[in-house]
Amino acid sequence: MKKLNHVARAFAFVSIAAVMAGCKTPSLQEQVTSVPNDYRLRHPIAVREKVQSVTVFIGDGRGTLTPAQRAEVGALASNWRQEGTGGVVIEMPVGTANERAAASASREIRAILSASGVPPHSIEIRPYPTQDPVRLGTVRVNYPRMAAETGPCGLWPEDLGPTYDPVYWSNRPHWNHGCASQRNLAAQVANPTDLVQPRAEGPVLASRRGTVVEKYRKGEATATQYPDSNKGKISDLGQ
Repeated sequence: MKKLNHVARAFAFVSIAAVMAGCKTPSLQEQVTSVPNDYRLRHPIAVREKVQSVTVFIGDGRGTLTPAQRAEVGALASNWRQEGTGGVVIEMPVGTANERAAASASREIRAILSASGVPPHSIEIRPYPTQDPVRLGTVRVNYPRMAAETGPCGLWPEDLGPTYDPVYWSNRPHWNHGCASQRNLAAQVANPTDLVQPRAEGPVLASRRGTVVEKYRKGEATATQYPDSNKGKISDLGQ
């Protein structure tokens, strides 16, 4: 009987230890090791829809656009044809001292957009009220487009200096490492879809392909010859 009691106690102790081991929460070291070392995984570049806008300042006594403002609106229309994912919205201020001038400028902006290739049904003039009737309101022209972005950068959840915390004993990159490079790359890319998939191949140059094939058939060198390539040199040293 006494031997059975010892066996039961040992079995109960093992069971309690197993339950406690199953309820163990991950330590801070285990949580930090789950952060990827690759900065491209820690700060991924995401392709999202953002608003591209142009702000047009309109005075109180002038309801027409300046030549520079007309050029800005024309450039916006050109960019819309290439990257726009929705219609163009002209936000016109109301309740301000330049309300009449802004209305006239908005109509001129709409005419420039239509003349630049934006369909009339894709242009909307939307009034927006302002709180200060003395302050001059601006006309905002915007449209949605796809853009690449990452961040925010500058987050420092961990200390970079020496500390007694075991989490810093391993040689691992800090959290903010690589965020600025990823953010600059996202801002410089011309077409955000290039970060996701390659572009389709363009048409081949048939005339150049025919010339190369003919040279290959004759056994000649197919490389392009540049007879004036050495004219810019000022020294023959090393030749």
